[in-house]
Amino acid sequence: MNTQSVVERIREIIDDDTLVQLREELETYHVADLADIFQELKPDERLTCFKLLDVEKAADLMEYLNPQIQVELLGDIDEEMASRILTKLPHDAAADVLGDMEDDESETYLDKLPHKFSEEVRELLTYDEDTAGGMMNPVVLTVNSDMSVKDVLNHIRISATEDNMELYYVYVVDKHNHLMGVVSLRRLLTSPINQKVQDIMISDIVKLHVDDYSDFIIDEFMKYQYNALPVVDLYNRLKGMITWDDVHDLFEEETTEEILQSSGISTEVVDEDEILSGNMFKAIRARTPWLFITLLGEFVAVHVANHFEPTFSLLPIVAAFMPLLAGLGGNIGTQSITLMVRGLSTGQVTMSSALHHIIRETCIGAMIGLFFGMIVLLATWGWKDSIGLGCVVGLAMAVNMTMATVIGTLTPLALKSINVDPAVASGPVIATTIDVVGLLVYFSLVSIYLVHIV
Repeated sequence: MNTQSVVERIREIIDDDTLVQLREELETYHVADLADIFQELKPDERLTCFKLLDVEKAADLMEYLNPQIQVELLGDIDEEMASRILTKLPHDAAADVLGDMEDDESETYLDKLPHKFSEEVRELLTYDEDTAGGMMNPVVLTVNSDMSVKDVLNHIRISATEDNMELYYVYVVDKHNHLMGVVSLRRLLTSPINQKVQDIMISDIVKLHVDDYSDFIIDEFMKYQYNALPVVDLYNRLKGMITWDDVHDLFEEETTEEILQSSGISTEVVDEDEILSGNMFKAIRARTPWLFITLLGEFVAVHVANHFEPTFSLLPIVAAFMPLLAGLGGNIGTQSITLMVRGLSTGQVTMSSALHHIIRETCIGAMIGLFFGMIVLLATWGWKDSIGLGCVVGLAMAVNMTMATVIGTLTPLALKSINVDPAVASGPVIATTIDVVGLLVYFSLVSIYLVHIV
């Protein structure tokens, strides 16, 4: 689908004021495609299209839209219609949408929702949105252990008609809703119909706690590869479940957050959706703090360069090589830090294996540094016809790249050891530290060259 051509066609239909044709046009697209189209439309055009969708499709579409557009659309339509759309959403999705609204606005909608649905969503809103309690869907299919397979299948046929019921597994509970076991639909369909659930259920259950945070949830899903995991409270009472598609979205958010944070963009004070398309002053607020820290660090680098001012006077050409050293040192340091941050995130790098990775990255950095140092040596020798200057610059390049690799490897490990997210400060720390260390190494070698060789 060419999104831009579709958007142009929709705009033409809106201009012609043929709403019946517009409704027919919108019905031909999958909601995932509609989300891309809505992203390109102007707010008034989005609203016109959204009002023409039936409740089911509008609810499906809401799950694909970013929070900004979700709140915008619900705020511009009739409250009664908005409440009906929210009711069609999975409980966790409805809680996410309401959580992005102002408190008084979300209360208005909650009051209009069916009582049972409203109470369940209210409970979800009491949990931190980054925990299992805030992410789970409380509508779960449960059975008793003494039921037969036939009873369970009949129970599924009746219960599965309920809105928002997601069928992955059947959870076995006692009369107090304590989680006892789990049965897959596959196991139910392939077992004798008179067999008891307690004979086919898995009692060694992988489960999440309502207070487990997002990084742990992602790790559990990546490790066990289940389609869904149950969520329990402190007393092992079943509260809901989290499905793989929720975790996929969460993983995408976490990855985006890591990328932004590694670039020195803070997502703690400003929501990541607002950094690109929200208020400009909020974007400035997100990007300024680490830039200010970088500025202070670069002042240190300026002080180092100023300390070696006599070196510039005696051999001005040394200034020409500063961008070369800073560029390659910064790049290889960024490579190392990216590998470490990602490795820590996926579990490939652990604190117990830290020494191995430090030694390995140092050796790699030294070998790459020697290779590029040799290239710089030969290029400088040919350019300035001075093997001495070539050796100084080449050696500075080799040492600088090795040190940058060591710093890039150590920084995330050090931050992790003190329970600080490695992605938060890694980028700015690398930028300033490598510049300072690189200049110190370079000018020290140049000074030695001037004193003993020239």
